[in-house]
Amino acid sequence: MLDDAKTVWELVERRAARTPERVMLYADDRAVTFAQYRDMVERAAAGWYDLGVRPGMHVSWQLPTWIESAVLVGALCRIGAVQNPMLPIYRHKEISFITGQLATEFIITPSRWNNFDFHALAEQVQHDNGTGKPQAIVADRWNPEGDPAVLEPPTQCTEDRDADPVRWIFYTSGTTSDPKGAQHTDRSVMAAAIGYALKTHVVEDDIAIVAFPFTHVGGAIIGVFTPLLTGSTAVLMESFSPQVATELIARHKITLGNGAPAIHQMMMAEAETRPEAYATIRAFPGGGSPKPPLQHDQIRVIVPSATQGITSGYGLSEAPIITQTDMDASDESKIKGEGTPTPGVDIVLRDRDGNPVGPGEEGEVTVKAPQVMRGYTDPSLDADAFTPDGYFRSGDLARFLADGTIVITGRIKDIIIRKGENVSAKEVEDTLYTMDGVADVAVFGIPDTDRGEMVVAAIQPKDAAAPPTIEDIFAHCRSAGLMTQKIPERVMIIDQMPRNPSGKVPKHELRKQLLGS
Repeated sequence: MLDDAKTVWELVERRAARTPERVMLYADDRAVTFAQYRDMVERAAAGWYDLGVRPGMHVSWQLPTWIESAVLVGALCRIGAVQNPMLPIYRHKEISFITGQLATEFIITPSRWNNFDFHALAEQVQHDNGTGKPQAIVADRWNPEGDPAVLEPPTQCTEDRDADPVRWIFYTSGTTSDPKGAQHTDRSVMAAAIGYALKTHVVEDDIAIVAFPFTHVGGAIIGVFTPLLTGSTAVLMESFSPQVATELIARHKITLGNGAPAIHQMMMAEAETRPEAYATIRAFPGGGSPKPPLQHDQIRVIVPSATQGITSGYGLSEAPIITQTDMDASDESKIKGEGTPTPGVDIVLRDRDGNPVGPGEEGEVTVKAPQVMRGYTDPSLDADAFTPDGYFRSGDLARFLADGTIVITGRIKDIIIRKGENVSAKEVEDTLYTMDGVADVAVFGIPDTDRGEMVVAAIQPKDAAAPPTIEDIFAHCRSAGLMTQKIPERVMIIDQMPRNPSGKVPKHELRKQLLGS
């Protein structure tokens, strides 16, 4: 593994020199080798340079998962620009906020994709700004090309990571407030990819499907960083569908079925009807949100070749992949947890007063690691984001198993306070996932005069004609040993569970739908 590179461009050059003819990317009917990728990146970098992109300039982009998007990533790294991939769900409110905060010079989008006019949105943001910035550029499976001789020398970094320039800004999805921009260096994102690759035992012969959007940090890690580090191959999906994923798995003999828990649920349904298509899968690395506890065992039964089951990880935009399940971990670890800390990661669980908790106790995840962001784009947010001793505060609650596996138990903001007692939404969700007839579930609280908050379960039934009733849910939860005060008191039946690109349920949308405000 080329785990000592200091910049992405250095990694591109070294990988192309080491394994030039190996395929880095598949998409549609196209294949791109590492040498071809290097050459495409350099020509595209020259093309963007000719259009005015310069080192240190902020460039925002909102593109589907195309080969050209992967080339754009490399081109902006070669120039030394600060790139800001934006999630495809972002609309005017988020785009105008982000580009305004960054003083973005260029915004690169498709013309129209997935039934939405992205270029019109970019032009509206440009018009609203009144300065002609950001300059809106359409890039439909396209990069400009130029003569690499025009480029300035690539960025040179020293051994001092703290001196690395910020090169990436990933914004949080902003489900409860304005998005927050996490500033990363090349090496902080590479550190996340290195940890993932080591724990997943990625080798040159591995072929991974990229089911996350490319603008999500997980998509970039699986689709660009991991192949460059290991010499493995990534298969790009323009947008996820279980049927298309199944076709790609069969065609390319994919070995790593990467995805969020919701994606893995859909893959399992496909694998039950087309088991031969999944015969080359050795594992299903996961992330984005904690998995239902039964998924690991279920997927090994449905896909016998996946002897290593689901090997999930945990991280945030501010600190991607700080834990990852090792392929050789015990089944108990794979079933219950989200992996162990990757190299260089120091996690301390703390109580509400900031003190470390005892063994096996629940606390907030705080972390120091090479993949922790440099800070937010709004520096006023940093004081609350870090502890006095420099650990990033995740806002997630967790406990450790005896072997060091982390078990995510919920969000601090996802605790429902019913009659003064804390109810973990995650605990209730895990219980309901084991119920026959439940395809997907989200649990949240709504205001209630008598209780303070009422526990609500939003359920996507397996059979829309026969959804579970409140009586069914009560009986199941009681038989599963859930305390009465934690059992949902209201049920919301929905056709399809909403999920953001990282697989998380935006519960504020469900709450708004239920309350009407």
